[in-house]
Amino acid sequence: MIKKLVQVAILLLLSLSINAQDWKTDFNNAKQIAASENKPIILVFQGSDWCAPCIKLDHQIWSTATFKNYAKEYYIMLQADFPRKKKNALPEAQAKANGHLFETYNKNGIFPFVVVLDSTGKVLGETSYKKITPEKYIKELNAFIK
Repeated sequence: MIKKLVQVAILLLLSLSINAQDWKTDFNNAKQIAASENKPIILVFQGSDWCAPCIKLDHQIWSTATFKNYAKEYYIMLQADFPRKKKNALPEAQAKANGHLFETYNKNGIFPFVVVLDSTGKVLGETSYKKITPEKYIKELNAFIK
């Protein structure tokens, strides 16, 4: 019985990791991958532990199978998180890198804020949380790219 439970737990963990969003956190790395794969970068500014619309955007769009499957094929996902709780604090280097992205791309301090970039970092479009389906969100992001 325990052996079966362990097997089921392992299968669940594998399925979760296979279906997880592939978030990049290094801007230069994201640009390199975007250039080599000819994909746009979706830069997401979020407050993962305090911003209610950010959490909704994550649950209603980023974490859905529809979005994850599409993003894996067509986007480079870059996350700039700004948690407030001490237990969720980012390493100093990551916090500094996110701050630089914030100063460059989010001058109005909007959360959540989604910026569509080309592989050089040029802004193609901007959006935020919207209560729409993942399919409609994808369509909106793609409208900036074409």
